Amino acid sequence: MANRIEIGLRQGIRDALGEKIKKRIIGHLRIHVDSVRTVEVYTIDGDLTPGELEKAARGPLSDPVIQEFAIDRGMACGFDWLIEVGFRPGVTDNVGKTAAEAIAILTGKPVRVYTSRQYVIGGIRDRCALDLLTRADAERIASELLANELIQRCEIIDGRTWDPAQGMKPHVPRVMGEDRPRTEEIDLDCPDEALIRISQERVLALSIEEMRILRDYLKNETVLARRKEVGLGARITDAELECLAQTWSEHCKHKIFNARIAYDDGEGHTREIDSLFDTCIKRSTREIRERMGAGDWCLSVFSDNAGIIRFNDDWNLVFKVE
Repeated sequence: MANRIEIGLRQGIRDALGEKIKKRIIGHLRIHVDSVRTVEVYTIDGDLTPGELEKAARGPLSDPVIQEFAIDRGMACGFDWLIEVGFRPGVTDNVGKTAAEAIAILTGKPVRVYTSRQYVIGGIRDRCALDLLTRADAERIASELLANELIQRCEIIDGRTWDPAQGMKPHVPRVMGEDRPRTEEIDLDCPDEALIRISQERVLALSIEEMRILRDYLKNETVLARRKEVGLGARITDAELECLAQTWSEHCKHKIFNARIAYDDGEGHTREIDSLFDTCIKRSTREIRERMGAGDWCLSVFSDNAGIIRFNDDWNLVFKVE
């Protein structure tokens, strides 16, 4: 059985995320709205009693100082449009996984948790109290600002049909259907124009130089013999190609930061920078820390994609950015 727990801010508590979304709706989409409030939704797929649901809502899922909750009913009221955005089946839901672990520790029962977020939007009304915010506006806000249709689904509710006592029915994005993996072989023994087209059509973001390296690699007799030993053909598979493109991507390899760059200041002076990251970031940080000496409050930098600084004698702060 699935249940919904909705978490919203208490009356009088500033909704910073809602304010940010309101500004973007007005500034980017040129749609005038009066207010935007947000509600966090946890859909729990498991066998929990009403008491256990309330215990989870009061415990790990909400902050009792600034938030309140509703179980199997709606929190939103007095709005024109409600847009709920959640993940599609099979998309990783990290917050949902963490919530499921917390509930399992709390209740001793295994559950699955799926998260979503409601954007509760109030439109600006004219002097005749006529609605100026249309469904078309709500659909545009959802598709152009709030949801990525590749990985997210959204539901739009008209405030005139809303019954908070009923709320929304639990939506469990289970993966349905039979998994039948398919592998495609791709021929890279082709001219540069075809290599560029393959990179573009598959959104690999690989340069022609990188595509040539892959093409030439697959012509190596030793490589071909090794591939045959493990059951692979002479052509690269789509899985291999995707894996290499991801590994060689700017996100993973930081090719621009680590490249040799010929810098021209526009006044006739040029110099070569061997890795912006090593010279302008790592070296600068090292030199500053050396000057700080005993007053250096950096405890760990450039390790594990995180940084640790000393906050005071008792506490350190860890910054993890991904």
